[in-house]
Amino acid sequence: MGRGAQSNTRQMTDQERANIDALNQQFFGQQQQIGNTLLPQYQSILNNPGLSPADKAAVTGQSQGALGSAFDSLQQSAQNRLARTRNSAGFGELTDELARQKGIAEAGQAQKNQLAFTNTAFQRQMAALQGLSGLFGVDSNLLGRTLGIPAELLNVRSNASRNTGGGFFSALGSGLGSTLGALPGAFF
Repeated sequence: MGRGAQSNTRQMTDQERANIDALNQQFFGQQQQIGNTLLPQYQSILNNPGLSPADKAAVTGQSQGALGSAFDSLQQSAQNRLARTRNSAGFGELTDELARQKGIAEAGQAQKNQLAFTNTAFQRQMAALQGLSGLFGVDSNLLGRTLGIPAELLNVRSNASRNTGGGFFSALGSGLGSTLGALPGAFF
């Protein structure tokens, strides 16, 4: 290869490298901008993952109101039957049973609401953690293209890693599980 060809090759290589560096700098700037926008939002979700007290009150009011309406309708039906037949036999037992069933149903609904509130908070926290992980993680496809590695190879490697390692949350869960499992033995 002649000197002119070598010089031309170096210039083209330097130009391509400058283009890649400029593109990487642009991506880095965009990532920082997005991170600066999303980071406080994800942190806010982590710090306040559940429903607001007003939302909880609305959900509770709606669900308990629906139950109350159904049992009030049954009570009214029993009163209408009493008025129509003028026979009060069994009316007291029926109203007692309705009140008992209403209490059971309201307690069950309150328990379901609390469980739903807890699940919502947990799901929002997990979504925020995944979002934060995405902000600080490395986009393997972009990295692979920058390094000239075909995306198919990255996908195979990523899938192989996912099957053996289990990921961050799996490692976190097994780490917590082994730590918590060892705690009872520490007290004896």
